[in-house]
Amino acid sequence: MLTLIALPLYVLAETGSPAATGLTGAVAAVPVVLGGALGGVLVDRIGYRRASVLADVVSGLTVAAVPLLDATVGLPFWALLGLVFASGLLDTPGQTARNALLPEAATAAGVPLERAVGWYEATERSARLVGAPVAGLLVTALGALPVLAVDAATFAVSALVVALLVPRSLRPAAPADPAGGGYWRDFAVGVRFLTREPLLRAVVLLVLVTNFFDATKSSVLLPVVADRDLGGATAFGLLVGAMGGGALVGSLLFSAVGHRLPRRATFVTAFAVAGGPPFWALAAAPPLPWVLAVFALSGFAAGAINPLLGAVELERVPAHLRARVFGVIGAGCWAGIPLGALAAGVAVDGFGTTPVLLTVGCCYLLVVLTPLLGGPWRTMSRPTAPDHQAQTPTPVS
Repeated sequence: MLTLIALPLYVLAETGSPAATGLTGAVAAVPVVLGGALGGVLVDRIGYRRASVLADVVSGLTVAAVPLLDATVGLPFWALLGLVFASGLLDTPGQTARNALLPEAATAAGVPLERAVGWYEATERSARLVGAPVAGLLVTALGALPVLAVDAATFAVSALVVALLVPRSLRPAAPADPAGGGYWRDFAVGVRFLTREPLLRAVVLLVLVTNFFDATKSSVLLPVVADRDLGGATAFGLLVGAMGGGALVGSLLFSAVGHRLPRRATFVTAFAVAGGPPFWALAAAPPLPWVLAVFALSGFAAGAINPLLGAVELERVPAHLRARVFGVIGAGCWAGIPLGALAAGVAVDGFGTTPVLLTVGCCYLLVVLTPLLGGPWRTMSRPTAPDHQAQTPTPVS
């Protein structure tokens, strides 16, 4: 959250260009896609706990280099882009490693998988709720570069928490790789598994498109509108925090009742409320409190999406394939983000913010209604109790 707020505002302040801001967002997303696609095999091999710690250490060092270089030898724009790329390279493998540990954590805790995923998502939403407004206030008070220095320290804290508090024994019951083989063979196994699962393919395609739309908002449209019309970094942080706060409540509510809700209807409803309204609210340009209310409602709906999809994935992917399949899924879902950030910067320069906001919001709504057409989405319902209980120790996501 600190980087999400500080980095685009730093680029805007240095360049004054929405296109440069969009390019930075695109460069930040490309390594996430590559790391997700290619890092899953390494996560499976070196272990989930170790991969999480390593990812945080590397990301923290690269984030720390931004303010350090700027304060010493200087930081040209091309060098900033290089550091942004390096910082994101291990983010997705680290996230993949933590996701892959969830079924064993749920089994150890004796809670339903959907509840465990809901709690996990709630912690991330809590970080958004607290981190985004704090980041906005810190950028206003201190500037963007000191906030990035603080962010580097948080990566170190994360690495220490996992290293010290996550038991080494928390690992899948299945062997890491029962068949053996080289890196590219293992990578191909993950890709083949995904291509043979119609529902997972449909999920990746849908989320790829919606992430393209979301990237236009988070990387360009929201920071530009906040900077020009809503009061700057503080408003930017408050809006991201309002969405995070709403999502926190939504995740907690889903963790309590999600296992009783119809999956497809819940998924479509949540996505429809979460997707278009924030774009339309920014386009209408009402006073900031009204925009905050819309973002909070949108976040509340979004709080159900990731726990629901996470449960579906964890039910369908065998334990020994989790990291490599999750990595491919993550790469596919994130593949649209670099293009979304880049396209938004160009579109805002060419057409202005309001037409882009209205167009993207309408397209978003149309896309998220497609699961109602049926097809593989009909298989989204949860497995029967006996099968699910049998799979819990080594789930099929």
